[in-house]
Amino acid sequence: MKKTVSTLVLATLLSTAAVAQKATVASNGYPISQVPFTAVKVTPGTFWGQRIKAAREVTIPLAFSKCESEHRYKNFEMAAYTLQHPGHAGLQTDEWNVAKFMGFSFDDTDVYKTIEGASYVLQTFPDKRLKEYIDSVLDIVAAAQEPDGYLYTARTINPQHPHQWAGTKRWEAEEWASHELYNLGHMVDAACAHYQATGSDKFLNIARRYADCVVREVGPNPGQACVAPGHQIAEMALARLYVLTGEKKYLDEAKFLLDYRAKTGHRDIYSQSDKPVVEQTEAWGHAVRAGYMYAGMADVAALIGDSSYLKAIDKICENIISRKYYITGGVGARHEGEAFGADYELPNLTAYNETCAAISMVYLFHRMFLLHGNSRYIDCMERTLYNGVISGMAIDGGTFFYPNPLQADGKYMFNADNTNTRQPWFGCACCPSNLCRFIPSFPGYMYAVKDRNLYVNLFAGNTATIDVEGKAVAIEQQTNYPWDGDISLKVAANKAGLFTMKVRIPGWVKGQVVPTDLYSYADGRKLGYTIRLNGQSVMKDGGEPQPDSDGYVSLTRKWKKGDVVSIHFDMEPRTVKANNRVADDRGKLSIERGPLVYCAEGADNTGFNIFNFMLNREPQFKVSDNPALVGGVKQITATGQALGYDANGRITVSDATISLIPYYAWNHRGAGKMQVWIANMLKGLDE
Repeated sequence: MKKTVSTLVLATLLSTAAVAQKATVASNGYPISQVPFTAVKVTPGTFWGQRIKAAREVTIPLAFSKCESEHRYKNFEMAAYTLQHPGHAGLQTDEWNVAKFMGFSFDDTDVYKTIEGASYVLQTFPDKRLKEYIDSVLDIVAAAQEPDGYLYTARTINPQHPHQWAGTKRWEAEEWASHELYNLGHMVDAACAHYQATGSDKFLNIARRYADCVVREVGPNPGQACVAPGHQIAEMALARLYVLTGEKKYLDEAKFLLDYRAKTGHRDIYSQSDKPVVEQTEAWGHAVRAGYMYAGMADVAALIGDSSYLKAIDKICENIISRKYYITGGVGARHEGEAFGADYELPNLTAYNETCAAISMVYLFHRMFLLHGNSRYIDCMERTLYNGVISGMAIDGGTFFYPNPLQADGKYMFNADNTNTRQPWFGCACCPSNLCRFIPSFPGYMYAVKDRNLYVNLFAGNTATIDVEGKAVAIEQQTNYPWDGDISLKVAANKAGLFTMKVRIPGWVKGQVVPTDLYSYADGRKLGYTIRLNGQSVMKDGGEPQPDSDGYVSLTRKWKKGDVVSIHFDMEPRTVKANNRVADDRGKLSIERGPLVYCAEGADNTGFNIFNFMLNREPQFKVSDNPALVGGVKQITATGQALGYDANGRITVSDATISLIPYYAWNHRGAGKMQVWIANMLKGLDE
C-alpha cells in the first residue's frame, strides 16, 4: 500500500480547520491533575499558535515524508513479509541483512513519534484524510507484529541475522543497545495520544499487545528476562497506559523496570544504572535517558505513594536546577555520552544541551509541580520551553538543532552530524521526531486542577474547557506574551460556582532567575505586577496581593460568566550573573526579558567582533520591534565598548551598541558567531 506525503498528508495538514471538543481530566495519582491537551485550544497567530502551525504544516509532514524516504515504513513492510513467508530464501542473502539498511535499532520510533504529534494536531484540527493516512500507516505497523505481540522490526525482519545492536535473542542486548523497551515506550505514548485524540483503539490495541508481551517476558520471575531498559521511557509510558486502561500489570511492570536498575548485573553511570534509583541523589550520565527515568519515577511514585522514590527525585531535581542547569533551561554539558557534567560544569561553546534532553526536563518539571504544587517547577519549565526546547526547531518548522550551545564561533561543529547550522534531518532523527510530538502537546501544560483550585501555569492565547470537581469552567486567555506582560483571563462559562483561580507570578517578576543560587539578577531592579478583576484593583493591605507560599496569587469567588482577570507583569531587559563556581561565566552577564533569554549574533553586529565586546557596568537598553526578523521578534540593544587594534597593534576601545535577539531565534541566517554570556566589568571586581 502506497500513499505519498506530498499528495496526501501535506495537503491534509494545510487544509484543516479548528473545532473545539470538551475533554475530562484524567486521574493519574498526582495530588494535582493536569488539564489534558484535549481541553485546551491555542489561539492561531499567537506565539505558540505559530509554533503549532509550523509543526502541523511543515514538521509533521516532513517527518512523515522522511519515514518514507528513510525506509522507516519499509522496515515494517519487510518484517511483515518475513512473518508472512517464514523461512523464505531471502533470509539467507545479504539483501535481507537488517544491518545493511536500518541505521539504528530505534528507527521504528520515528513512525510512532510522528503519529503522536499528528494525533495532537488532529484534536485541534480534525481532518478525515489525515486520520485515514494514519490508519494506513497503522496497517503497516500492525502487519509487522509477531503473533505473541512482540513488535521490533530490527529483529523480525531477519531473526537469523538481526540488527547488530539487537543481540541473538529477545531482550539479550536490551541493557546496552537493542532499545526494544525504548521502542515500546514511544509506541505506548503515541497510542495513548492517538486514542485520546481520535477515540480509535486501533493503535492502542497494537501497543497493548506489545506491552502484554513485555509483561509476560520481562521481569524477576523464573523464565523471564530480568533486564532494565538501556534507554528509559517505557517506565513513564507504562504508567500512562495503566492510567488509561486501569490494568495494574502495566504499573507493576513500570515499577519493576525502575526497581531493578543496578540489580540485574548491568551497572554503568551512562544509563543511570550505577546504583538503585532510590539511592541516586544527582543527575549523571546520558541526559535524555536520565530525564525520562526521573519523570517515570515521579509517575510511579504518584501512583503507588512510594516515599523513597519521592525523596530521590526531589534530591535529583534540586541537583539539576542548583548545579547542572543552563540559563537557557537546557541540560547536558558534555558531548561525550550526551551527558550531564560535574557540578557547575556548564561550558558554552561545547555545551551539548540536546533538544530531547530539554523536552525531558519539561516532563520532569511538570511532574514535580503535579507532586508538590509549587510554581518554582513551572518557572523552570517555562524557562526550558521558551529557550531550550523551541531553539531546537527553526521558526518555519523545517530545520533543526540536535545540540543547543550557548556560544558559537562559526567553526566548531556542534551538531551530531558534524555541522554547525540547522539541518533538515539527521541520521539519528530522535530530536526532529521528538519535536513533532512535543510542540503540538504544548496545550496540555497550561492549566492544572486540584479540588476547587484552578492553576493558571502558562500564559498563551487559548480557549479551554476545564473540569473543576465534575463541573465545566470555560476560560478564554488573551495575551501577547512573551512579548509583553499583559494577560486577560475571561470566565466564558462556569458551572462550578465557587472556585479559586490561582495565577502564577513568574520567578522573573519576583526577582528570581531560578529557584536556587545558580543564577541571580545583577542589576538590582525590581519589577512589579498588577491584578484587576472586572477593571477593579484587588489590592490588599495597600498593595498588590502577594503570592502564597506556593508562588500563586489565589483569587476565590463565585465566578460569573464574563468575569475578567486582567494581569500586568512589568517586562524589561534584565542582566543575569552566574554563581561564581560556574567557571565559564565568571565576569560575564546574560540578558533576558520576561521568559526569553537573549543572545548576540554576528549577523546583527557587523561592525565589531561580538567576542571582543564588553557591556557597560550599567548598560542602557532599548527594546524595539523587528517584525521582519525570524518570524517577528523584539530586539534589544545594549551599550558597551568594543575592543580592537590600531595601526600599530595597540588595543583600542570604542563605544559601541550590541544588538541581541531571542536565543531561540539564532542561526536562521547561517553559521556565524553567537554568544549568550557577554563580558562585563561587574561591580566589585575593581574594589
